[in-house]
Amino acid sequence: MATTEKRMNRYGLLGKNISYSFSQGYFTQKFNDLGLMNHSYENFDLQKIEEVKNVLNQGDIRGLNVTIPYKQEIISLLDELDPKAKQIGAVNTIQFSKEGLIGFNTDAYGFQKSLEPYLKPHHAQALILGTGGASKAVQYVLNELGIKSTYVSRSKKNGQYTYDELDQDIIKENTLIINCTPLGTFPNIEDKPAIPYDHIGTQHLLYDLIYNPEKTSFLSIGESKGASICNGLKMLEGQAEKAWEIWNNV
Repeated sequence: MATTEKRMNRYGLLGKNISYSFSQGYFTQKFNDLGLMNHSYENFDLQKIEEVKNVLNQGDIRGLNVTIPYKQEIISLLDELDPKAKQIGAVNTIQFSKEGLIGFNTDAYGFQKSLEPYLKPHHAQALILGTGGASKAVQYVLNELGIKSTYVSRSKKNGQYTYDELDQDIIKENTLIINCTPLGTFPNIEDKPAIPYDHIGTQHLLYDLIYNPEKTSFLSIGESKGASICNGLKMLEGQAEKAWEIWNNV
């Protein structure tokens, strides 16, 4: 009896220097658990965004994730943006549809789902450390939740703080502090954002988008000061599940 060969369903991650990637291990395990032997997930490590055309020209690709540093650069190469991704200004999930390549942002979903269990009424103001693609989704969620937020960056921009400007009053006022920088990621686990940790206290919630190591220097110091802490693992799991939902909704 003749068997029809199943077509491969390839998924992957676009990024730069992404050998550490969470997504490949997560989806490979997911496909195994679901018995999807004709599904694969791979890393597309690109030195510049233009190389994405080589990926898009390959066969059997059904969906892609996007990570640092291409969440904003990828937008010009897409045919359409989901309204939420358009509002956020960053894309981390690409759907291959009949209408072409559609960009979505599932970081916002993952971040909100992971943050909400930790929030208390006094977490009314937040500092967002870093201004990259992931920080855009973080700010979007904070706006949705009615939490006032301010970016912190190394260079001075209107409406933002620099790290040098952070003092006791600013830290005390902003009881939610979110690290969206790569500082502290394995293997450079001693690195941390340059904030005045002495002013962190029991009212604070420190959230780090990093998940490897499980407890960064940023979180460890916060915990030692009595702050609540949360890493980025649940956010990544949430955004991955939402991406899988989007890829299957074509």
